[in-house]
This record gives sequence, C-alpha cells and structure tokens, in this order.
Amino acid sequence: MDPSIFKAYDIRGIYPAQIDAEVARRVGRAFIDYLRARRIAVGHDMRASSPELAGGFIRGVRSQGTEVVDIGTVGTDMLYFAVASANLEGGAIITASHNPKEWNGIKMVRRGAEALSGDAGIKEVKEAVLAGRFADDPGDTGPPVVRKDIREDYARHCLAFIDPARVPPMTVVLDAGNGMGSVGAEAIFPRLPLQLVKMFFELDGTFPNHPPDPLIEANRQAIMARVKAEKADLGIAWDGDADRCFFIDDTGAFVPGDFVTALLAESFCRKEKGAKIVYDVRASRAVADRVQAAGGTALMNRVGHAFIKKRMREENAVFGGEVSGHFYFRENSYADNGMIPALLVLELLGAGSQRLSELLAPLRQRYHISGEINSTVKDPEAVIQRIDQRYRDARILRMDGINVDYPDWHFNVRASNTEPLVRLNLEAYDQPGMERHRDEVLGLIRQ
Repeated sequence: MDPSIFKAYDIRGIYPAQIDAEVARRVGRAFIDYLRARRIAVGHDMRASSPELAGGFIRGVRSQGTEVVDIGTVGTDMLYFAVASANLEGGAIITASHNPKEWNGIKMVRRGAEALSGDAGIKEVKEAVLAGRFADDPGDTGPPVVRKDIREDYARHCLAFIDPARVPPMTVVLDAGNGMGSVGAEAIFPRLPLQLVKMFFELDGTFPNHPPDPLIEANRQAIMARVKAEKADLGIAWDGDADRCFFIDDTGAFVPGDFVTALLAESFCRKEKGAKIVYDVRASRAVADRVQAAGGTALMNRVGHAFIKKRMREENAVFGGEVSGHFYFRENSYADNGMIPALLVLELLGAGSQRLSELLAPLRQRYHISGEINSTVKDPEAVIQRIDQRYRDARILRMDGINVDYPDWHFNVRASNTEPLVRLNLEAYDQPGMERHRDEVLGLIRQ
C-alpha cells in the first residue's frame, strides 16, 4: 500500500492504483479500531469509483461489529451534519473533494463531526493499515446497514441560520460543477423567493464542464460570464464535495474568500457582543479590521479545517473563515458548510439597499490582494529561510510557514502539505505596491 495516500486532513489517492475497495475496507476496520465506535454514518460523492469504495469501507466497518447509517450520495457538509445531529460516534465520506476525476479518498470524523487529522487519528489509522493488522477479511459480517435520507433535515438545519423572510427576490446563478452542491442546493434554494439559474447540476464524476475547484480562475469563467449575461444579483459556486462556497458579485467579479469572511464576521459580531472570529494566516487585514471595528475579537490561526475547528472549539468562536472558501459555524458543530454561507450572504443582501459589489467596494479600494500564487520549488524550507533573512526588519510570525508584516503591506508564504510547492498570499494598501512587492517576493521564492 502506498503510504503517501495518508494526507494531513484525509486519505486521498488515484483510483485504482493507490486506493480501491480493498484499501477502503482495511481503512474502515482501522478507523473503527481507533475510534471504538458502535454506530457511524457513511456517505459518498458522485465519482464513478465512490460506490465501490463506500462498499469496501462499509464492509470493513461492519466486520468490526459497528452499525453503519448509510446516507447515500451527499456532500461532505451533509456527512458532518448527519454525525453531529444524530450524536453518532463518527462518520466517513468517500470523496476526493476538488481533485480531478482519477482521484478518490476518505474523510473521517469522530463524535461531533470533529475531523481526524494527521496529528490525531489519521496517523493511527495509517500505522495500523501499513502494519498489515487488518489484511485479513472476516467476510460480509456485522450488523445490517441502515439507510437514511437526511436531505430534509439538513435543509431545515441550514435555513435555521437565517430569517428566510429577509431574503429578497433576486436572480441567482448556481454552479454545482457536476458535483455535490446540487444535492444541497435542490433541497434548500427552491424554498426562497429566488429566480434560480442552474449550471452543471447533473451529478457526473467525470466533470465534463470544468474541474470542481472554483478557487482556480479558469474554473469560474463560466459562472462569471453567466452572471453578467443574466444580469444576476449573485453567483454561487461549490467545489466537488460542496464543503466550500464561492461568490461572484453582481458585476461578474469573483469575491475573495477573505472578503467574504470579513463581511460575514462583521455580521456575526453585530449579533453577538464580543464575538470571537477565527481566520487563517493568509487572510487580508480586512478580516481583523472589520471584526475589531464591530467589537469582536479576531484570532489568527493555522491553515486547514482540522486546525480551524480545534481553535474554534477552544475559544467558543462563533464563526471562522479561510481564504480557500471554507466557512465554519459554532452552531454547525464548528464544522465547515457550503450552503450556510450562501444563505447568510443572501440575507445580508436583503438587510440593506446595497448590491454585493457596493458592499465590497470599500474593501476593494483599501485592500489589494495578490490571491494565492503557487511556485514549484525543490526545498520549501530553504525558501522560508531566505525570506526570514531578507525581511529581518519586519514583524515575523512563524505560525504556519512565515508571515512577514510591515505597516503598509504583508504576506504569508507556506509549504503545501501534499506537493513540492510554496504558496504566496500578499496584500498592500495600493495596487502598484502590491504588484511591486509580489514580484519581489516571487523573485526570492523562485531564485
């Protein structure tokens, strides 16, 4: 078995060369051995190999004497909801999220939808499987599988985050990218006074229209053009497993995830005095500025859903957001969700007379961000050291990679968890300054 399939936040590899039903079966057994769970939920996405992998995983779980609640073809955020709402001892979803069609994987959680990570859970599962502890197959044994449709309960849960009466009639373009966003969207959005323009709602794990990652600019060109063509008020897109949400404003422009975090964080701070908000090290200063101005506390944190959720639990934070389009909610068991932020933005647009582009205008005028820029390098740690030496006169933070902070500009450089890449996110208070500093830092990274 290829040990590289065990990642920082999940298990992920190419099917069937790296991950197949037999690998899934062994992982299922190891997962239950680690968790000591008696009842868990299992779901899967729309990839062609997902039913096969789900079958293998369920076989392994049942052979350990654990009951499986099969919730069928769902998004990752729906799996989180199923585990937390029924107080199950854990759960897993077969998905490779936004990866290309050749990939598949397994995301696992314990009670309360708390994610397993490389630091806690995935490491133990990896060690057990690689040691061959679960190579034997006891056969098709164990408790019968219970099948459950959670779509109605999930829709009610998400809608409880807003007052639907405050959502005004508007035209909204939805791009599911042939991924799992269509399942949640079909259950939720017809209940609101919206004229819906649906794009790529057919479940198709070959992703015939565009890859399922709207964070990549090329993959959102279709929805940006459609928003303009329809003269729509808003565009909403999801990644392959629908736990991330992305927005296009009424002008057809993409809205960076940190700007969405700033707007929603500000809204939460108005509702809850002294609210704590968790955001990641890459984010625009807009997040902390808006939170502090609204009387809240902004808490910077490591990148990654397992780390954000852990910090939110420790701090009792009401909301968290990442540049990558992950948004987390205390009243959603601190888990990320792809539908709740969409509903909150719709409600926000109904709260006043401004369009989304007008709400964003002050942010776009003050905060000029580079977006995430990847560079392939041989030695990521050497890059970090060069940056540390070059910018010694700045305030340096080594929370996740390196943050370099000057009064009028700042940036983060961090190594990828899975590839020989370093990722740059940079911001300045004027566009020429941003471009100048961006090119300077990229030159240092790529030398």
